[in-house]
Amino acid sequence: MTTHITGTREDWLAARLELLKAEKELTRRSDALARQRQDLPWVRVDKAYRFETEAGSATLADLFQGRSQLLVYHFMFGPDYTAGCPSCSMIADGFNGFATHLANHDVTLTAVSRAPLAKLQAYRQRMGWTFPWASALVSDFNFDFNVSFTEEQQRKNDIDYNYDRGRQTMKATVIPDAVVRIAAVCGTDVATYSRDRPGMSSFVLEDGAVYHTYSTYARGLDSLWGSYQWLDRAPKGRNEAGIWWRRHDEYDQPAAKTRPAASCCG
Repeated sequence: MTTHITGTREDWLAARLELLKAEKELTRRSDALARQRQDLPWVRVDKAYRFETEAGSATLADLFQGRSQLLVYHFMFGPDYTAGCPSCSMIADGFNGFATHLANHDVTLTAVSRAPLAKLQAYRQRMGWTFPWASALVSDFNFDFNVSFTEEQQRKNDIDYNYDRGRQTMKATVIPDAVVRIAAVCGTDVATYSRDRPGMSSFVLEDGAVYHTYSTYARGLDSLWGSYQWLDRAPKGRNEAGIWWRRHDEYDQPAAKTRPAASCCG
């Protein structure tokens, strides 16, 4: 028998109406936060970043692909990784569908990583993705937007990630087993793995100039993690103890449950 609270339909409806008030308030607050993001001052990007793409060498302006807005997902895939981060991969599984709609709304969605382009293309093919993915291997882009760090920065604990300089370090006495495991499935060690971090950044192109408008990191990416938005509405919520997800082609595929064949007698 369930240990969860139960009740009548009337009990449920009364509780649901109370929850609806809170959900509407959250929606209004979310709308206000979106406006606050859009009201941030724009910062002109004058540095000449270069990227490698399937269309060849590109500038930051080229990544817009003729549109006026650019959303960059900073995908954790360092030069020494053998595969992309599984957490970033779970987030990116939703990009194909989103990218099509965004492209028809004057917005380009692209991923950017430091791994060489050939690695990114091979992994994208493995995952069955089609969204654009650029390599920033020969550029300071990832470092300047605080998602990549040098060995020297690690040694000096001089890492500014998520607007929190000096506290984002992997020098902890005990490294969480989950971090060790994820580093291993990316084909690297914890220190190398942690020199790249996840995030997203927004840019706008006006009168030939590119401006940086917004960046977010860490838990700021939660709302882009589509699977969690569904789990938050499931009966048991996220219901997790540690990292449970894998790349979508690494789950054990259970045998399909079959029903007995229907008969003419029902």
